[in-house]
Amino acid sequence: MAVVRSVPDIFTDLLRQFTALIRTEARLARAEVSENLSAAAVGLALIVIGAVLLIPGLVVVLEAAVAALQKYGLESYWAALAVGGGVLVIGFILLAVGMRRLSVRRLVPTRTLEQIQHDANVAREQARSDHDGVQRAA
Repeated sequence: MAVVRSVPDIFTDLLRQFTALIRTEARLARAEVSENLSAAAVGLALIVIGAVLLIPGLVVVLEAAVAALQKYGLESYWAALAVGGGVLVIGFILLAVGMRRLSVRRLVPTRTLEQIQHDANVAREQARSDHDGVQRAA
């Protein structure tokens, strides 16, 4: 046997559940954004530290590469151009990958947005079923 509830009771219950849902979703969104920002901050810190440590070593290796090309008969300017051009290409590729990983789109709380959409659909369905139950009772 179905329990018949008054419209004010249904409205009060709906308002209470909606308020609790909004609070829960807000907490979830804050946690997800915080998690995403922390991951981005760690990634950025690792990039900076790695770059600082790699620069001196890279200079020495590049000088050795230019010297090796000169030893095999390449003019110094051509050797420097070949090594510098190769490093520029690799640098641009790494820069593009790093920029993509730090994009704003990756910081959006997608799980929370999907959950809010799901909750809204469930609330709509529940409101319809409650409305149908009230109409039948009347």
